[in-house]
Amino acid sequence: MRIALYEPEIAGNVGAVLRLGACLGVPVDLIEPMGFAWDDKRVRRTAMDYIDHVVVTRHKGFDAFRETTGEARLILLTTKADRSLYEAVFEPMDILLFGRESAGVPAEVAAKCGLKLKIPTVPGVRSLNMAMAAGIAASEALRQLRLAPLPA
Repeated sequence: MRIALYEPEIAGNVGAVLRLGACLGVPVDLIEPMGFAWDDKRVRRTAMDYIDHVVVTRHKGFDAFRETTGEARLILLTTKADRSLYEAVFEPMDILLFGRESAGVPAEVAAKCGLKLKIPTVPGVRSLNMAMAAGIAASEALRQLRLAPLPA
């Protein structure tokens, strides 16, 4: 299981997802360009020392990222999906893809995803914060697969 962020725009969100990846044992792929400099102190401030405990791979665009995914299923989390996260059956090699905070992913990227899911929310709200959505989706996938880290 991996988490991939498509052209993330907010350093704090990336830091929060890196901390999530460290805590859940899930590698994180960052698909460039990003909306901030990689050495932005806000990434480290949010990730804190957890950044040293997560596998992070940066990719020079979506095509470069796809060259590394092999047969893994790419699952897009999007408010535009018809199917709920909780109806999906996850596989160990799945990659959970999250789009830009302001615009998601372009149609051509969405078309390359094997599954599109949404996290159900109450009517009248736009969406969850991307980092929070990553936490919900990764936790559900790991719960199903029984891959969550065991308590010490």
